[in-house]
Amino acid sequence: MAFPVQRMRRLRSSEAIRRMVRETDLSVDDLIYPLFVTHGEGVARPVEAMPGVCNYSIDRMLEELAEVARLKIPGILLFGIPAIKDEYGSEAYKDDGIVQRAVGAIKKEYPNLLVVTDICLCEYTSHGHCGLVRDGQVMNDVTLELLASIALSHAAVGADIVAPSDMMDGRVGAIRSALEAEGYENTLIMAYSAKYASAFYGPFREAAGSAPQFGDRKSYQMDPANANEALREVQQDIEEGADIVMVKPALAYLDVIRRVKEQFHIPLAAYNVSGEYSMVKAAVQQGWVDEKRVVLELLTGIKRAGSDIIITYHAKDVAKWLQEGVEP
Repeated sequence: MAFPVQRMRRLRSSEAIRRMVRETDLSVDDLIYPLFVTHGEGVARPVEAMPGVCNYSIDRMLEELAEVARLKIPGILLFGIPAIKDEYGSEAYKDDGIVQRAVGAIKKEYPNLLVVTDICLCEYTSHGHCGLVRDGQVMNDVTLELLASIALSHAAVGADIVAPSDMMDGRVGAIRSALEAEGYENTLIMAYSAKYASAFYGPFREAAGSAPQFGDRKSYQMDPANANEALREVQQDIEEGADIVMVKPALAYLDVIRRVKEQFHIPLAAYNVSGEYSMVKAAVQQGWVDEKRVVLELLTGIKRAGSDIIITYHAKDVAKWLQEGVEP
């Protein structure tokens, strides 16, 4: 049918009609809020490149989580900032490491909050790479044992989901085998399956102090030009035991999100990363964009592309806006 029999504007003529026929609904239930935890007491150190984001000591993190709980955000993604870095990333897998201590404190104070922990070495190593380094090369197989040790130490203190972000081959299988062997068969794995060697990670590296001290991460993170490769990475992680897969970053890779969703019937997360967040914040500070409308439109686009879960530093603001009934 053509105009005037079919008038598309009829379905846009009022807020009630728009709500009734809306194809994509963004909900607080879709959100995971990333947090950085560090040593000390009373610490809430702002990250200059990420307005509104801080490195928190455990006590201040628990205060932050009070608002997270009030807003009914279902989960957080925890990154640790160690006291000391070495070439082996030792604090990452210590029983009393910063993340291990933080998870224990969270589960005592907020037992129903879903806690996802990042599994990687980059924040903990003196060289800033995601695996062990020998002769200037990031070693794959010897890194897997350490990644499994990190995951076990997080599961032991109550992490609900472990999220390997290192992009070493075989790490999901190594972690799944270790969890099963130690009786943590109910601990989920959310794999950073299609993690690209992206320019959008800069502000995160300031927050975590994780910039590589030599070279780059292109030998293990994915080439931004490739999409078919992402499908192979996702398939491999599923076969190794991933419960949830992820595409990171989100906005420049909406096509990859869509292709993964169409091919695999498994929960899919997308990480709205630090650079994406900071660009919006910078434009807001200049008065160039309406923050509420822009953020909600961006996250709706990520959801529309196919993601079931959105990891975003905007999570608290979005939860507030959704409560207020703000439309994208």
